[in-house]
Amino acid sequence: MPKRDRRTDITMDPELEATLRRVRESQGLDSDEAAMEFLLSRSIRINGYRMTGRGRALYEVKRGPSD
Repeated sequence: MPKRDRRTDITMDPELEATLRRVRESQGLDSDEAAMEFLLSRSIRINGYRMTGRGRALYEVKRGPSD
């Protein structure tokens, strides 16, 4: 049965664990969360380029005092 990572709220099956391990090793990342963030950012960049034909920078959204 796949285990559930409570920090990310994602069901971790053996295939996902192996993929995240390979990404961590190839990119020099410290955690599964960092590998997931890397893959998500990469996907957003690639798909954004496919939609617009231009590269786009990704910036963290800063929250103001009204939040």
